[in-house]
Amino acid sequence: MTQILAIAGSPSHPSRTYGILEYATQLLQQQGIQTDIVSVRDLPAEDLVFGRYDSPALEQPKALLEKADGVIIATPIYKAAYTGLLKAFLDLLPQKSLLGKVVLPIATGGTLGHLLVIDYALKPVLSELGARHLLGGVYAVDKQIQRQPDGSVQLDEEIEQRLKHSVNDFVLALNRSPAVAKELVQAS
Repeated sequence: MTQILAIAGSPSHPSRTYGILEYATQLLQQQGIQTDIVSVRDLPAEDLVFGRYDSPALEQPKALLEKADGVIIATPIYKAAYTGLLKAFLDLLPQKSLLGKVVLPIATGGTLGHLLVIDYALKPVLSELGARHLLGGVYAVDKQIQRQPDGSVQLDEEIEQRLKHSVNDFVLALNRSPAVAKELVQAS
């Protein structure tokens, strides 16, 4: 079965970033795809700050990443960069841990002026971790995501359509992925 790991890099919860990530995972689940979400903010801050590669708290996220066929990484953009929290987490992952995985980056920010952060700041780090199949990603401006009283999000029609299109591209890329193709052949 195809497995997806969604990584939330927001330091706050609830957040628009977590909401859009959760929405994307729901779209995948509707297609029968298994998803797990790791919220980096829930990991021990000391382990992240002091670079504790051998932290027991990182064992589960690393195991989920290892068995994942695809990864969605979501982050808010602050000061024209993805969060330091996400960077601290990514720094603790094993070298080439994204090799062979399809990766979909999602970012949220206050202005369209930070749209290129995905391409110029986040993607180089993901490439360093071995990601070779990086999709274009989705960037949403905060005003396109409204948090609801129940904790869910309401997306503006335009961003909802872009997210659905990107998630569909993600699923198509997963189906063409050598690891998933091998799994499908073994299952038949």
